[in-house]
Amino acid sequence: MSATEANWRALSLAELAVLASLAAGLVWQHHRHGWPFSLHHGVEPRSAPAAHAQDPHAAHQPPARVPVAVPAAQREAFGLRAVPVTMEDVARPVRAVATLALDESRVSHVHTRVAGWIERLYVSTTGQRVARGAPLAAIFSQELLASQNELLALRRGAGAAPAPPALFAAARGRLAVLGMTEGEIAQVERTGRPLRAVTVAAPRAGVVLHRGIASGTAVDPSTELLTVADLSVLWALIDVPEREAAAVHVGQEATLALDGAAAPVTAAVSFVYPTLDERTRTLRARIPLPNPDGALRPGMYGAATLAVGSRRALTVPRDAVVDTGASTHVFVADAEGRYSPRAVTLGVRVGDRIEVREGVAEGERVVASGVFLLDSESRMQAAAGTGEGGAGSAGGHGGHGGHGGH
Repeated sequence: MSATEANWRALSLAELAVLASLAAGLVWQHHRHGWPFSLHHGVEPRSAPAAHAQDPHAAHQPPARVPVAVPAAQREAFGLRAVPVTMEDVARPVRAVATLALDESRVSHVHTRVAGWIERLYVSTTGQRVARGAPLAAIFSQELLASQNELLALRRGAGAAPAPPALFAAARGRLAVLGMTEGEIAQVERTGRPLRAVTVAAPRAGVVLHRGIASGTAVDPSTELLTVADLSVLWALIDVPEREAAAVHVGQEATLALDGAAAPVTAAVSFVYPTLDERTRTLRARIPLPNPDGALRPGMYGAATLAVGSRRALTVPRDAVVDTGASTHVFVADAEGRYSPRAVTLGVRVGDRIEVREGVAEGERVVASGVFLLDSESRMQAAAGTGEGGAGSAGGHGGHGGHGGH
């Protein structure tokens, strides 16, 4: 046998020895039921407590609490303060995004009723305020000029052969339909001369939001000359999340906190839109807001809080509730210096208090101050296997329990 073959044989024997040793260790671990991939999946080690055999998830449960008796001196040191459970009016607020917009019923789009040319423009900039009936522009129209001359021709011929009153009425009516005011028609009849340029007047008082023309522009009835909006009332459009849509109704009171506004505004919902926004999954509602001084402006953004029907419910201070993530509980003062943990089911928050749906009764006293120190003591005594001992005695009981274990 060569030296190389001898080396390979020695190496193979060494590997076999390692594998045999490893296999023996796995078999030994398997029979101890400690191997994590053992065939005995459902079998607990013989040394495990019976409680673990009954509840395989016990290790994941939060530690239990036990009643704690606290002497008067330590109650003061802990800062423990108990308050009664009270019945109050509670309401579940619904919060939504709010945006101010124009009141659509207070917006006028100004058009001319005839084709012609803008000879003069009285509004120089957007944002300008105008009064109802104020002149916005002067328009020259061949159609208007011809219609005025027809009326004057009827008046000139009245001396020889009076025209029927119906013809006068029809001529005046035609001028009114084409956009002339009663004053302008009377002026034409009084002077006997047609008006070259006819005034386009503001249909309402407000602010000019859009100006689509300039002097000399050719226009026709399809041309929007200006847009005038009355800002004395605005709409607050609120977008309510789909999950809260059923809680919104007409007449519901809402409080709006708007960026840029001096103080929150309270008003009522006047309209709920019939469709849901498919993109944002929100329902839109509308709230009219009086704006006599112009402090509110379209485009302002803020938040709305809707009050949903109030009801009577038990409440406790929010600081009285211990929330472990897996459960919630309070400590009830059963007697002088004795505090018992009590699981509770919570409801809505009302300021610095919170609704309790189950777990306590009206008039019972719950710990509202120092509750986390009390909770820590209760868990320590529960872990030590004691209960209703004095606060601060958990360490002594724990040491005693440790000796018992030996």
